[in-house]
Amino acid sequence: MKMKRMPVVLAGIFVMVLIAASVVIAVFFPGLLPFQTEEQSEATAEIFAMDTYITMTAYGRDAESALAEAEDKLTELEQLWSVTEPDSDIYAVNHSNGAPISVSEETVELLSFALQMAEETDGTLEPTIYPVLTAWGFTTEENRVPSDTEIGELLQNVGYERIRLEDMTVQLDSGMMLDLGSVGKGYAGDLAAQVLKNHGITSALLDLGGNIQTIGSKSDGSPWRLGLRDPFSDSTLGVLEISNQAVVTSGAYERYFVGEDGTRYGHIIDPDTGYPAESGLASATVIAKEGRLCDALSTSLYVMGTERAIEYWRQHQNFDMILITEDGEIYLTSGIADSFALNSYYSNMAVHVIQDE
Repeated sequence: MKMKRMPVVLAGIFVMVLIAASVVIAVFFPGLLPFQTEEQSEATAEIFAMDTYITMTAYGRDAESALAEAEDKLTELEQLWSVTEPDSDIYAVNHSNGAPISVSEETVELLSFALQMAEETDGTLEPTIYPVLTAWGFTTEENRVPSDTEIGELLQNVGYERIRLEDMTVQLDSGMMLDLGSVGKGYAGDLAAQVLKNHGITSALLDLGGNIQTIGSKSDGSPWRLGLRDPFSDSTLGVLEISNQAVVTSGAYERYFVGEDGTRYGHIIDPDTGYPAESGLASATVIAKEGRLCDALSTSLYVMGTERAIEYWRQHQNFDMILITEDGEIYLTSGIADSFALNSYYSNMAVHVIQDE
Protein backbone atom coordinates (compact mmCIF):
# COMPACT_ATOMS: atom_id res chain seq x y z
CA MET A 1 0.00 0.00 0.00
CA LYS A 2 1.25 3.44 -0.81
CA MET A 3 1.18 5.62 2.28
CA LYS A 4 0.79 9.35 1.79
CA ARG A 5 2.98 11.61 3.89
CA MET A 6 1.33 14.15 6.17
CA PRO A 7 3.88 16.45 7.83
CA VAL A 8 3.23 17.08 11.49
CA VAL A 9 4.25 20.72 11.50
CA LEU A 10 2.19 22.59 8.94
CA ALA A 11 2.76 26.28 9.57
CA GLY A 12 2.60 28.94 12.22
CA ILE A 13 2.32 28.28 15.92
CA PHE A 14 1.97 24.71 17.11
CA VAL A 15 1.75 22.92 20.42
CA MET A 16 3.12 19.43 21.03
CA VAL A 17 2.03 17.56 24.11
CA LEU A 18 4.34 14.67 24.99
CA ILE A 19 2.55 12.22 27.20
CA ALA A 20 5.02 11.05 29.81
CA ALA A 21 3.65 7.59 30.58
CA SER A 22 1.98 6.76 27.33
CA VAL A 23 2.46 5.59 23.81
CA VAL A 24 0.81 8.46 22.00
CA ILE A 25 1.91 12.02 21.28
CA ALA A 26 -0.98 14.39 20.73
CA VAL A 27 -0.13 17.19 18.34
CA PHE A 28 -2.61 19.94 17.72
CA PHE A 29 -2.61 23.39 16.22
CA PRO A 30 -4.67 26.28 17.57
CA GLY A 31 -6.23 28.56 15.02
CA LEU A 32 -3.91 31.09 13.41
CA LEU A 33 -6.38 33.98 13.61
CA PRO A 34 -5.11 37.13 15.41
CA PHE A 35 -7.91 36.78 17.94
CA GLN A 36 -10.40 34.17 19.11
CA THR A 37 -14.13 34.64 19.21
CA GLU A 38 -16.05 33.73 22.33
CA GLU A 39 -17.07 30.45 20.71
CA GLN A 40 -13.38 29.68 19.95
CA SER A 41 -11.94 30.65 23.33
CA GLU A 42 -9.59 28.02 24.72
CA ALA A 43 -9.42 26.70 28.27
CA THR A 44 -7.11 24.07 29.72
CA ALA A 45 -7.03 22.03 32.91
CA GLU A 46 -4.43 19.72 34.43
CA ILE A 47 -4.94 17.34 37.33
CA PHE A 48 -3.40 14.20 38.76
CA ALA A 49 -5.98 11.47 39.16
CA MET A 50 -6.28 7.71 38.60
CA ASP A 51 -2.54 7.45 39.19
CA THR A 52 -1.73 9.53 36.10
CA TYR A 53 -1.46 13.08 34.82
CA ILE A 54 -4.55 14.29 33.00
CA THR A 55 -4.69 17.29 30.68
CA MET A 56 -7.82 18.64 29.02
CA THR A 57 -8.22 21.37 26.42
CA ALA A 58 -11.63 22.65 25.36
CA TYR A 59 -12.93 25.39 23.09
CA GLY A 60 -16.13 27.35 23.63
CA ARG A 61 -17.76 30.13 25.58
CA ASP A 62 -18.39 27.85 28.58
CA ALA A 63 -15.08 25.97 28.36
CA GLU A 64 -13.66 26.94 31.78
CA SER A 65 -16.71 25.95 33.80
CA ALA A 66 -17.10 22.80 31.69
CA LEU A 67 -13.54 21.72 32.45
CA ALA A 68 -14.01 22.46 36.15
CA GLU A 69 -17.03 20.17 36.22
CA ALA A 70 -15.13 17.52 34.27
CA GLU A 71 -12.31 17.70 36.85
CA ASP A 72 -14.83 17.14 39.63
CA LYS A 73 -16.25 14.15 37.77
CA LEU A 74 -12.83 12.55 37.33
CA THR A 75 -12.00 13.06 41.00
CA GLU A 76 -15.33 11.50 41.98
CA LEU A 77 -14.71 8.47 39.77
CA GLU A 78 -11.21 7.97 41.17
CA GLN A 79 -12.66 7.88 44.66
CA LEU A 80 -15.13 5.22 43.54
CA TRP A 81 -12.78 2.95 41.58
CA SER A 82 -9.44 3.14 43.39
CA VAL A 83 -8.03 -0.23 44.48
CA THR A 84 -6.13 1.35 47.38
CA GLU A 85 -8.52 4.07 48.65
CA PRO A 86 -10.32 2.63 51.73
CA ASP A 87 -13.53 4.55 50.96
CA SER A 88 -13.81 3.34 47.36
CA ASP A 89 -16.33 0.84 46.03
CA ILE A 90 -13.58 -1.42 44.71
CA TYR A 91 -11.67 -1.46 48.00
CA ALA A 92 -14.87 -2.37 49.85
CA VAL A 93 -15.58 -5.26 47.46
CA ASN A 94 -12.01 -6.55 47.71
CA HIS A 95 -12.08 -6.54 51.52
CA SER A 96 -15.58 -7.92 51.97
CA ASN A 97 -14.51 -11.52 52.78
CA GLY A 98 -17.08 -12.77 50.30
CA ALA A 99 -20.01 -10.63 51.48
CA PRO A 100 -22.17 -8.68 48.98
CA ILE A 101 -21.35 -4.96 48.83
CA SER A 102 -23.61 -2.13 47.68
CA VAL A 103 -21.90 0.08 45.08
CA SER A 104 -22.65 3.22 43.08
CA GLU A 105 -24.45 3.37 39.76
CA GLU A 106 -21.20 4.36 38.02
CA THR A 107 -19.44 1.29 39.43
CA VAL A 108 -22.28 -0.98 38.33
CA GLU A 109 -22.08 0.43 34.81
CA LEU A 110 -18.29 0.09 34.66
CA LEU A 111 -18.30 -3.46 36.02
CA SER A 112 -21.13 -4.47 33.69
CA PHE A 113 -19.09 -3.24 30.73
CA ALA A 114 -15.94 -4.99 31.96
CA LEU A 115 -17.82 -8.27 32.31
CA GLN A 116 -19.30 -7.88 28.84
CA MET A 117 -15.85 -7.30 27.33
CA ALA A 118 -14.32 -10.16 29.33
CA GLU A 119 -16.88 -12.52 27.82
CA GLU A 120 -16.52 -11.11 24.28
CA THR A 121 -12.73 -11.44 24.40
CA ASP A 122 -12.75 -14.95 25.90
CA GLY A 123 -11.16 -13.70 29.09
CA THR A 124 -8.15 -11.92 27.61
CA LEU A 125 -9.61 -8.96 29.47
CA GLU A 126 -9.70 -10.22 33.05
CA PRO A 127 -10.92 -7.85 35.81
CA THR A 128 -9.85 -10.25 38.60
CA ILE A 129 -6.17 -10.57 37.62
CA TYR A 130 -5.04 -8.11 40.34
CA PRO A 131 -3.52 -10.69 42.77
CA VAL A 132 -1.29 -11.98 39.97
CA LEU A 133 -0.20 -8.46 39.03
CA THR A 134 0.63 -7.85 42.67
CA ALA A 135 2.70 -11.03 42.89
CA TRP A 136 4.82 -9.79 39.98
CA GLY A 137 5.23 -6.44 41.75
CA PHE A 138 3.56 -4.36 39.06
CA THR A 139 1.23 -2.74 41.61
CA THR A 140 3.93 -2.09 44.20
CA GLU A 141 7.05 -1.52 42.05
CA GLU A 142 8.75 -4.29 44.06
CA ASN A 143 9.22 -6.53 41.05
CA ARG A 144 10.04 -10.22 41.29
CA VAL A 145 9.41 -13.46 39.39
CA PRO A 146 6.88 -15.62 41.27
CA SER A 147 7.28 -19.38 41.29
CA ASP A 148 5.11 -21.59 39.11
CA THR A 149 3.47 -22.90 42.26
CA GLU A 150 2.59 -19.43 43.52
CA ILE A 151 1.16 -18.40 40.16
CA GLY A 152 -0.89 -21.60 39.99
CA GLU A 153 -2.36 -20.94 43.42
CA LEU A 154 -3.17 -17.32 42.58
CA LEU A 155 -4.88 -18.29 39.32
CA GLN A 156 -7.35 -20.33 41.34
CA ASN A 157 -8.79 -16.99 42.48
CA VAL A 158 -8.97 -15.52 38.99
CA GLY A 159 -12.10 -15.74 36.87
CA TYR A 160 -14.55 -13.04 35.79
CA GLU A 161 -17.34 -15.66 35.58
CA ARG A 162 -17.36 -15.84 39.39
CA ILE A 163 -18.17 -12.16 39.88
CA ARG A 164 -21.77 -11.81 41.02
CA LEU A 165 -23.40 -8.53 40.03
CA GLU A 166 -27.03 -8.20 41.06
CA ASP A 167 -28.85 -4.88 40.93
CA MET A 168 -26.56 -2.54 42.90
CA THR A 169 -24.49 -5.13 44.75
CA VAL A 170 -21.24 -6.89 43.91
CA GLN A 171 -20.01 -10.11 45.47
CA LEU A 172 -16.70 -11.95 45.07
CA ASP A 173 -15.54 -15.27 46.44
CA SER A 174 -13.22 -14.88 49.38
CA GLY A 175 -9.65 -14.49 48.11
CA MET A 176 -10.63 -12.86 44.82
CA MET A 177 -9.87 -9.22 44.03
CA LEU A 178 -11.31 -6.80 41.52
CA ASP A 179 -9.37 -4.19 39.54
CA LEU A 180 -11.07 -2.21 36.78
CA GLY A 181 -7.95 -0.34 35.68
CA SER A 182 -8.06 -1.95 32.23
CA VAL A 183 -11.29 -0.10 31.45
CA GLY A 184 -11.49 2.62 34.11
CA LYS A 185 -9.59 5.44 32.42
CA GLY A 186 -11.38 4.90 29.14
CA TYR A 187 -14.76 4.93 30.85
CA ALA A 188 -13.80 8.01 32.86
CA GLY A 189 -12.78 9.76 29.65
CA ASP A 190 -16.18 9.01 28.15
CA LEU A 191 -17.98 10.46 31.18
CA ALA A 192 -15.73 13.54 31.31
CA ALA A 193 -16.32 14.12 27.60
CA GLN A 194 -20.05 13.89 28.18
CA VAL A 195 -19.79 16.60 30.84
CA LEU A 196 -18.15 18.87 28.28
CA LYS A 197 -20.78 18.07 25.67
CA ASN A 198 -23.51 18.92 28.18
CA HIS A 199 -21.97 22.41 28.34
CA GLY A 200 -22.17 22.75 24.59
CA ILE A 201 -18.47 22.04 23.94
CA THR A 202 -17.98 20.79 20.38
CA SER A 203 -14.16 20.80 20.23
CA ALA A 204 -11.93 19.31 22.93
CA LEU A 205 -9.00 16.97 23.53
CA LEU A 206 -8.65 14.96 26.73
CA ASP A 207 -5.47 13.09 27.59
CA LEU A 208 -5.84 10.70 30.50
CA GLY A 209 -2.28 9.49 30.86
CA GLY A 210 -2.12 8.44 27.22
CA ASN A 211 -5.78 7.58 26.73
CA ILE A 212 -6.83 10.15 24.13
CA GLN A 213 -10.44 11.27 23.88
CA THR A 214 -11.54 13.90 21.38
CA ILE A 215 -14.76 15.82 20.93
CA GLY A 216 -15.35 16.87 17.35
CA SER A 217 -12.42 18.30 15.42
CA LYS A 218 -9.96 21.07 16.21
CA SER A 219 -11.40 24.54 16.62
CA ASP A 220 -10.48 25.37 13.02
CA GLY A 221 -12.43 22.36 11.73
CA SER A 222 -9.44 20.20 10.80
CA PRO A 223 -8.83 16.73 12.31
CA TRP A 224 -6.79 16.19 15.44
CA ARG A 225 -3.33 14.86 14.59
CA LEU A 226 -1.85 12.24 16.89
CA GLY A 227 1.66 10.92 16.70
CA LEU A 228 1.96 7.18 17.29
CA ARG A 229 5.10 6.24 19.17
CA ASP A 230 7.60 3.69 17.91
CA PRO A 231 7.54 0.93 20.56
CA PHE A 232 11.24 0.28 19.96
CA SER A 233 12.40 3.88 20.54
CA ASP A 234 11.20 7.28 21.68
CA SER A 235 10.53 8.41 18.10
CA THR A 236 7.20 9.13 16.46
CA LEU A 237 6.38 6.30 14.09
CA GLY A 238 3.60 8.05 12.18
CA VAL A 239 0.66 10.42 12.34
CA LEU A 240 -2.98 9.49 12.78
CA GLU A 241 -5.79 11.95 11.96
CA ILE A 242 -9.05 11.57 13.90
CA SER A 243 -12.19 13.51 14.78
CA ASN A 244 -14.68 12.73 17.55
CA GLN A 245 -12.93 9.48 18.45
CA ALA A 246 -10.82 7.96 21.19
CA VAL A 247 -7.38 6.34 20.83
CA VAL A 248 -5.67 4.03 23.33
CA THR A 249 -2.44 2.06 22.94
CA SER A 250 -1.20 -0.85 25.03
CA GLY A 251 2.31 -2.25 25.06
CA ALA A 252 4.74 -3.72 27.55
CA TYR A 253 7.72 -1.57 26.58
CA GLU A 254 7.26 1.14 29.22
CA ARG A 255 6.32 -0.85 32.32
CA TYR A 256 8.60 -3.83 32.66
CA PHE A 257 11.52 -5.16 34.63
CA VAL A 258 14.47 -7.42 33.88
CA GLY A 259 14.70 -10.47 36.10
CA GLU A 260 17.81 -12.06 37.52
CA ASP A 261 17.63 -14.52 34.63
CA GLY A 262 18.04 -11.63 32.19
CA THR A 263 14.48 -11.97 30.88
CA ARG A 264 12.41 -8.83 30.32
CA TYR A 265 8.97 -9.13 31.93
CA GLY A 266 6.19 -6.76 30.81
CA HIS A 267 3.24 -5.66 32.92
CA ILE A 268 0.45 -7.03 30.71
CA ILE A 269 -0.44 -10.44 32.12
CA ASP A 270 -1.90 -13.29 30.08
CA PRO A 271 -4.76 -14.54 32.29
CA ASP A 272 -4.39 -18.07 30.91
CA THR A 273 -0.82 -18.47 32.15
CA GLY A 274 -0.35 -15.85 34.88
CA TYR A 275 2.83 -14.78 33.10
CA PRO A 276 3.49 -11.60 31.08
CA ALA A 277 1.91 -11.94 27.65
CA GLU A 278 4.15 -13.16 24.84
CA SER A 279 1.92 -12.61 21.83
CA GLY A 280 4.43 -11.39 19.29
CA LEU A 281 3.05 -7.85 19.46
CA ALA A 282 5.02 -4.80 20.54
CA SER A 283 1.92 -2.58 20.76
CA ALA A 284 -1.79 -2.53 19.99
CA THR A 285 -3.62 0.73 19.27
CA VAL A 286 -7.41 0.91 19.15
CA ILE A 287 -9.48 3.70 17.62
CA ALA A 288 -13.22 3.90 18.33
CA LYS A 289 -16.02 6.26 19.32
CA GLU A 290 -15.84 5.26 22.98
CA GLY A 291 -12.76 5.39 25.18
CA ARG A 292 -14.01 2.48 27.26
CA LEU A 293 -13.97 0.21 24.21
CA CYS A 294 -10.48 1.39 23.22
CA ASP A 295 -9.18 0.81 26.73
CA ALA A 296 -10.61 -2.70 27.00
CA LEU A 297 -9.59 -3.84 23.53
CA SER A 298 -6.06 -2.42 23.46
CA THR A 299 -5.12 -4.72 26.33
CA SER A 300 -7.13 -7.67 25.05
CA LEU A 301 -5.79 -7.51 21.49
CA TYR A 302 -2.23 -7.23 22.78
CA VAL A 303 -2.72 -10.48 24.71
CA MET A 304 -4.41 -12.17 21.73
CA GLY A 305 -1.62 -11.51 19.25
CA THR A 306 -1.91 -10.65 15.57
CA GLU A 307 -3.95 -13.54 14.18
CA ARG A 308 -6.55 -13.63 16.95
CA ALA A 309 -6.81 -9.84 16.97
CA ILE A 310 -7.52 -9.78 13.24
CA GLU A 311 -10.13 -12.51 13.65
CA TYR A 312 -11.77 -10.56 16.48
CA TRP A 313 -11.88 -7.40 14.36
CA ARG A 314 -13.50 -9.22 11.46
CA GLN A 315 -16.16 -10.57 13.79
CA HIS A 316 -17.01 -7.19 15.37
CA GLN A 317 -15.74 -4.26 13.25
CA ASN A 318 -16.92 -1.61 15.72
CA PHE A 319 -13.38 -0.26 16.03
CA ASP A 320 -10.15 0.18 14.08
CA MET A 321 -6.69 -0.90 15.15
CA ILE A 322 -2.98 -0.57 14.47
CA LEU A 323 -0.86 -3.54 15.49
CA ILE A 324 2.94 -3.38 15.57
CA THR A 325 4.67 -6.73 15.77
CA GLU A 326 7.93 -7.48 17.54
CA ASP A 327 9.31 -8.15 14.06
CA GLY A 328 8.65 -4.51 13.12
CA GLU A 329 5.66 -4.99 10.83
CA ILE A 330 2.44 -2.97 10.91
CA TYR A 331 -1.09 -4.30 10.55
CA LEU A 332 -3.90 -1.74 10.36
CA THR A 333 -7.57 -2.02 9.53
CA SER A 334 -8.96 -0.60 6.32
CA GLY A 335 -11.10 2.00 8.08
CA ILE A 336 -8.07 4.08 9.07
CA ALA A 337 -5.66 3.19 6.27
CA ASP A 338 -6.12 6.61 4.67
CA SER A 339 -5.89 8.44 8.02
CA PHE A 340 -2.51 7.11 9.09
CA ALA A 341 0.85 7.96 7.51
CA LEU A 342 4.31 6.75 8.45
CA ASN A 343 7.01 9.31 9.04
CA SER A 344 9.63 9.25 6.30
CA TYR A 345 12.23 7.53 8.49
CA TYR A 346 9.93 4.49 8.73
CA SER A 347 8.82 4.43 5.12
CA ASN A 348 10.44 1.03 4.54
CA MET A 349 8.40 -0.74 7.22
CA ALA A 350 6.06 -3.45 5.97
CA VAL A 351 2.45 -2.25 6.21
CA HIS A 352 -0.45 -4.70 5.87
CA VAL A 353 -3.99 -3.38 5.47
CA ILE A 354 -6.55 -5.72 7.02
CA GLN A 355 -9.69 -6.12 4.94
CA ASP A 356 -13.02 -7.69 5.77
CA GLU A 357 -13.08 -11.15 4.23
